Amino acid sequence: MPLRSYQHTIFTALTALTALTALTALTAFTVMTDRLYYTDSYLREFDAAVVERADEGRTVFLDRTAFYPTSGGQPNDLGQLGGRRVVDVVDLGERIAHRLAQPLQTQDGVKGEIDWTRRFDLMQQHTGQHLLSAVIAELFGYHTVSVHFGERSSTLDLEIGTFSPGQLVAAEDRSNEIAVENRPVQVTFERADSVTGLRQASERQGTLRIVTIEKLDRSACGGTHVRRTGEIGPILLRRVERVKQSARLEFLCGGRAIRRARADKELLARLAAGFSAAADELPTLVERLRTDLKDETATRRAVETQLADVQARELHQAAVPDARGIRVVVRREVEGPVDRFKALAQAMAALPRTLFVGTVSQPPGLLVAASEDSGIDAGRLLRAGLEPAGGRGGGSARTAQGSLKDPAALEGVIAAITRG
Repeated sequence: MPLRSYQHTIFTALTALTALTALTALTAFTVMTDRLYYTDSYLREFDAAVVERADEGRTVFLDRTAFYPTSGGQPNDLGQLGGRRVVDVVDLGERIAHRLAQPLQTQDGVKGEIDWTRRFDLMQQHTGQHLLSAVIAELFGYHTVSVHFGERSSTLDLEIGTFSPGQLVAAEDRSNEIAVENRPVQVTFERADSVTGLRQASERQGTLRIVTIEKLDRSACGGTHVRRTGEIGPILLRRVERVKQSARLEFLCGGRAIRRARADKELLARLAAGFSAAADELPTLVERLRTDLKDETATRRAVETQLADVQARELHQAAVPDARGIRVVVRREVEGPVDRFKALAQAMAALPRTLFVGTVSQPPGLLVAASEDSGIDAGRLLRAGLEPAGGRGGGSARTAQGSLKDPAALEGVIAAITRG
């Protein structure tokens, strides 16, 4: 039986499986896809033969392709295939699956067109990452343990847990110096058992694809790259954060770096205009405002405490002791947050033989406070009142806070709490 007929028979028998799962099982019987991007990352258009179609023509396999599949942290290419929009490209080992937005009917030749703007952007980011990782290894001896290329920015994780602002500046400066030198970036194919000088050893066997930045870096990589470092454009390091035991660096290259720098400049301009100040004056201005706000907040809290003390004494004096000798005070508000009662609750709890309940109905919540000599545990009392109504809450013996889902249940909870 001819090879193609044999594949078709097997694929038909596996109709219960998804298209990609079934076609993965067929790779042993299929000639591997010729990956054109391995030797020419700048190829924007190509012609190919359709080897297999699945999912009613929405998944297509070709004898050759320039579409890069998601691999090694680099996102897949997008573009057009036979006039249909390519929405995903999947590496199945021996061959590559092209997922299309609309079915492709033809089983003959087809033309592929790469979304070049996206491709070149990813080439800039990927080569920029190689350069940046090599510079960091050269300057500080830190190795890159993982990489992620995002749609807006990219990150690399270093084996070290910390990376100082000074190191960030040094790495950015050196990376941009090398980019401006416009060093050649070459792709070669070398045997794994004889390859030398790699920044990080490869576990792959057979033939390795090596990407070399002249006098800086040699890495085994299957991704797409620019021809010279000058094409990377500017390299911008945005920030560093600690992720588990690694330092994660956010970086942008080329057009992304320019757009981000422009956006930052526009943001500073808007802030400066809002404060009627020059952009260079913003740090001093913001620090002064922060200090003023801190002082004003402290003053406001002191006034709120004094006011709460006065209100608490008035409410305590006006309340009539119940049969237990406890002065019960209930304050109701329509809207939250319920912690608006915090200062008053603390002041009430400092007065003798007092139980205070502050409530809001939107969203329904309560804050309970009890003085030490009242013999009441505020947290326990609140939980006992909330549980029958399906509410949640807790706290200490002196103050506790909770909430309800049903506003109609609020008054019943108040009654349960206040009668002890």
